[in-house]
Amino acid sequence: MKSKRQLSQSSTNSKKVNFKDGKQGLRTIPKKGEAMGTCATFNTKYLCCHVHVLRSVHNCPFECSYCFLQNYLTDGSTKIVDDAHTLIQEVEQKISKEPWRLFRIGTWELGDSLALEIESGQAAEFVRFFSGLKNAVLELKTKSDCVDSLLSLDHKGKTVVSWSLNTDSVIKTDEHRTAPLKSRLRAMQRVFRAGYLIGLHFDPMIFHAGWEEGYTSLVRQVFETISPDRVAWISIGSLRFNPEMRKKIENNYPGSRLTCAEMVLGDDSKVRYVKPLRVSMYTYLYRELKKYVSENNLIYLCMERWDVWDKVFGYHPDTIGHLDYLFAESLHERYGIGEGAPMRDNYEKIVSYK
Repeated sequence: MKSKRQLSQSSTNSKKVNFKDGKQGLRTIPKKGEAMGTCATFNTKYLCCHVHVLRSVHNCPFECSYCFLQNYLTDGSTKIVDDAHTLIQEVEQKISKEPWRLFRIGTWELGDSLALEIESGQAAEFVRFFSGLKNAVLELKTKSDCVDSLLSLDHKGKTVVSWSLNTDSVIKTDEHRTAPLKSRLRAMQRVFRAGYLIGLHFDPMIFHAGWEEGYTSLVRQVFETISPDRVAWISIGSLRFNPEMRKKIENNYPGSRLTCAEMVLGDDSKVRYVKPLRVSMYTYLYRELKKYVSENNLIYLCMERWDVWDKVFGYHPDTIGHLDYLFAESLHERYGIGEGAPMRDNYEKIVSYK
């Protein structure tokens, strides 16, 4: 949403604040240590897409009741790394070591990629940089409508602008202060017209009264807004969180009914809906998506076991390396991204799940 926040310079003596209070301000900080890593979802029974993350923001102004940051951040201050050049240098150094790999790098692990763009202009700087890279694509993931800074950039097709999407009901009850669905879709249409690739994240799916009609309507509205031919990937996932976060959700968002559902502890120590419900929800959404997208569109499950993949899609990638390769193959075949056709054997250098 388009609210202006006051930027303040960080100091080493800055007082730590809690998750909710930290959303009221905005501090700039210098880069410390390594900022680029991999999405921390690895478990021997779960398939991970091996996306890389660039930790350039910490916390965000939105109030999603299920946000894991309320359980993760030791300092809830909303912060931005003030020198994008130092982040860019780290990216260049790391991707140069594996020139054969197509890196997918997102800025959304610890905050929204675009919610603070009005104040920082950071995303636009990253788009300019990634436009010149041969073996990396940038993913900007958001629940905002803050895309003005992106529209006139020469991105050269190397940035995927993604939206985290949910039903109107979920947005109203559990995604407070985010852009309404119609505003997200208008922003999506604007970047689509500017030639960007689009990412769609139906994650977390949340079980609620009328969820079938809600997700049917959501998918229909998305594909009334954009064409699937420039949808780079689509993810599906469901509500999950660490057990200790249950009490934090109830304390921070007492009006939320998220913790009322029947849930079980998974092998990765996260609480989830019971498997039959997850499979039912995923299968329903997948069936709706297939009304609009082709076999060429890459659809995947986020943080799910191989057996759930089998139940929903009828197959599962053999390893995380295999799934990483499928992304590279799809981007190369559909959009010519990458230095020649990817070789699966190279991607299998990642540790197998077997």
